[in-house]
Amino acid sequence: MSVSAKKITFEVEGGTPLKGTIQPQGAKNEVLQILCAVLLTPEKVIIHNIPDIIDVRNLIALLGSLGVKINRLSEGSYEFEASQVDIAYMESEDFRSQGSALRGSVMIMGPLLARFGRARLPQPGGDKIGRRRLDTHFRGLEKLGAKFNYSAAQRFYDIDASDLRGTYILLEEASVTGTANILMAAVMAKGKTTIYNAACEPYIQQLCRLLNRMGANISGVGSNLLQIEGVDYLGGTTHTVLPDMIEIGSFIGLAAMTGSELRISNARIDELGMIPQVFQKLGIQLEFENDDILIPAQERYEIDKFIDGSVLTIYDAPWPGFTPDLISVILVTATQACGTVLVHQKMFESRLFFVDKLIDMGAQIILCDPHRATVIGLDKSYPLKGIQMTSPDIRAGVALLIAALSAQGKSTIHNVEQIDRGYQNIDTRLNQIGANIKRIEE
Repeated sequence: MSVSAKKITFEVEGGTPLKGTIQPQGAKNEVLQILCAVLLTPEKVIIHNIPDIIDVRNLIALLGSLGVKINRLSEGSYEFEASQVDIAYMESEDFRSQGSALRGSVMIMGPLLARFGRARLPQPGGDKIGRRRLDTHFRGLEKLGAKFNYSAAQRFYDIDASDLRGTYILLEEASVTGTANILMAAVMAKGKTTIYNAACEPYIQQLCRLLNRMGANISGVGSNLLQIEGVDYLGGTTHTVLPDMIEIGSFIGLAAMTGSELRISNARIDELGMIPQVFQKLGIQLEFENDDILIPAQERYEIDKFIDGSVLTIYDAPWPGFTPDLISVILVTATQACGTVLVHQKMFESRLFFVDKLIDMGAQIILCDPHRATVIGLDKSYPLKGIQMTSPDIRAGVALLIAALSAQGKSTIHNVEQIDRGYQNIDTRLNQIGANIKRIEE
């Protein structure tokens, strides 16, 4: 896996229904945690269903620079052995460059503190979707005994954790990455740790299962109350990453917008939570066959109303609520529905700012404030029109791609590197089922 720095543009000819079967990639949000967990043991850890996306490539490259031995077994399957981790590498400029380019690098903290008692962290990067504080990570690790020193001049955090001890931690927010980081530090802390208001997404459940197979003692998996009895040593294991629920939701929205008949295979429907039912509230028909989701071609889909007849509101919330990563897709899908919906993005204040591009395409959207947008569906009476646009982040980028595939004429999407961070070969895979997407690399 090599890290790409190329500028990429998509040219999309829209307005054509798609047809066929598509299989979701491995879950990006899960695999970033799982990859960091390999630092907890000197033994071999084998991970299957790893998506080939930029953020994952960057993290694997960072692990390799830290001295982790990496062996590619087959497409999507890797063996990791962190028997000779080079702690000194964290002092280098190369580490600053690698770590600051990837927000997921923050999750190497917990494993390094648990196993080696110290870590360094550059100010991490990632999506530009508003403030994404690290307070939850730091305060939780501090309660375990870690000591932080931030150098504003160097933009580096130095963390000492030579004596981690279990404690009670009440998280101020149910942060997925914060829970993961604290959890990975606590599994080797002395004594018992309780994490209350923990995130309980399938990503965290998968991490807990992995850690328990490695020898950790975690109970309460699937709830927001995790109990961890610290252990002295963790061993190797094998793990398979879940299919990406965000990609599955994106494909559902794509099928509805383009009037396509699509089958999403091996979807792990049991791990999707309320994602299917939220799309069904937009009037999208879904059929479940074993572990496949079939979306039949629909000429129109009508948004539900509340029982009293008032306008439906769709909002994000911590799991098992609706994931914020699909709010952009819900919003774009609603633009061609019959009816009106209020979309309320509660967690990230800049995630709705891509709607000006949809308005330019002909969508009827009222941006109420940074968190709320009212969408008046066009009922497919007036197709969107192709325009030039730029992808601001991973999720808005794929929402704009869905809009472009439904639009009449050609759309040009710049900054596609953002989409590539979260979606593996999305153009190739969609072209195989009838899309017309041309990738242009500069």
